[in-house]
Amino acid sequence: MSPLPVLLVDGYDAVLLDLDGVVYVGEHAVPGAIETIDAVRERGHRVIYLTNNASRAGSVVAAHLRELGVQLEDSDVVTSAQAAARMVADQVPAGAAVLVVGGDGLVVALSELGLRPVWSFDDEPIAVVQGFSPDVGWRLLTEGVRAVRAGLPWVASNLDLTIPTTVGIAPGNGMLVNVIRQVTGAEPLVAGKPERHLVEEAVRRTGAERPLMVGDRLDTDIAAAQRYGCDSLLVLTGVTSESDLDDVPEHLRPTYVGADLRSLLVPPMSV
Repeated sequence: MSPLPVLLVDGYDAVLLDLDGVVYVGEHAVPGAIETIDAVRERGHRVIYLTNNASRAGSVVAAHLRELGVQLEDSDVVTSAQAAARMVADQVPAGAAVLVVGGDGLVVALSELGLRPVWSFDDEPIAVVQGFSPDVGWRLLTEGVRAVRAGLPWVASNLDLTIPTTVGIAPGNGMLVNVIRQVTGAEPLVAGKPERHLVEEAVRRTGAERPLMVGDRLDTDIAAAQRYGCDSLLVLTGVTSESDLDDVPEHLRPTYVGADLRSLLVPPMSV
């Protein structure tokens, strides 16, 4: 029997996939994505799914992927809420009260790490964590301001200024973070892409020594890979087009560029 050809994915022990624009666009899977994921897993590679979205629990994201035909465990999804909760847990004692300026994604992530979510500064939290939720309003932002002004550690899931919705572009978590920034003059620690902590959480779960980050955005996915120090594949099924690659600065340059996820299953060719 002749040996299998060496494909791009074979140089790595884990593949870290961004979701929107890579695995799916809106409610529909990107053409060829599910079949490629199946082929990558059949070759023995671990696949992990990363999202900057902190509003949904990892199990909810995993359920959505299963509806699209992806085979995975809940633990194969890493959200920015989970990465943010990990950053908080590294700073506070087990069982500590943490003020949540956000929704269910953060509540579940904190609870999974043995921390106690609260929604008022009067409940004596010792840290603040903030992530997107459509239900965040003036009262909860005010609690966040009280806590941050008191000097509590402040972690934000991400600083994305906008999010896509079924009715168009809407304000994202970054806009809500800016409210607390403007009032307090403080700066949060940030868990999501383009920071490295989301990638770190994925690597921690897999034990990967040579991960490959796959995404559709230079300024988040590729930047996060660069900051972590791993190789990256940019796919052109989402935000970034081929014309955007002209004169890309070094800190945003991917290791590989491909039309879509099927680029994982061809021989490697660096940019």
